[in-house]
Amino acid sequence: MCSGSFSKCLGISLMPLVIVCVLCNILLFFPGGKPVEKEHITEQVWYFGGILGSGVLMIFPALVFLGLKNNDCCGCCGNESCGRRFAMLSSVLFAAVGVAGAGYSVIVSAVAINEGPQCVVKYNETVSIWDTPFSNGDYLSNNTIWLKCVEPPGVVPWHLSLFSVLLVMGLIQMALCAVQVVNGLLACLCGDCCGGSDAV
Repeated sequence: MCSGSFSKCLGISLMPLVIVCVLCNILLFFPGGKPVEKEHITEQVWYFGGILGSGVLMIFPALVFLGLKNNDCCGCCGNESCGRRFAMLSSVLFAAVGVAGAGYSVIVSAVAINEGPQCVVKYNETVSIWDTPFSNGDYLSNNTIWLKCVEPPGVVPWHLSLFSVLLVMGLIQMALCAVQVVNGLLACLCGDCCGGSDAV
């Protein structure tokens, strides 16, 4: 498979991941599936890891990868293969942007998973306040303490599930962009189809 076709496959693979990450981040604005006041939304949701990092910053590399198969950068002094090599080299820069964006999303998600959601905590019969009762990831191995969060219903699994999806999707995006870095460098050095009829 030529490097341009391989890049197109990577771009196609990235697009659904972008959509999933954006949707997950949007859903996190509704803890437990319920609308709440904005000050009661977990802090890490406002960092837009899924919308900005794995979403907007990932769209650019995905679109570039999709167009690489037929992109020769208008040739290079009349040499089409030279233009393709330049296009593949430029894709490395976009892949680096993708790695940075996905990395940002992974970091935000990891911190959010560790700290847990913001929820209503009932301290006694008369005192119930919005708080973040889990601070060191202690709830991850002990789901019985999830009962500390009385509202919104199901906020802990909601928070944990969506940020876990963002974490995994971000890692996959980083891996795909890292593969394109290698693919782009090889295409720049060897030509679009190493060892094939289009090799230069």
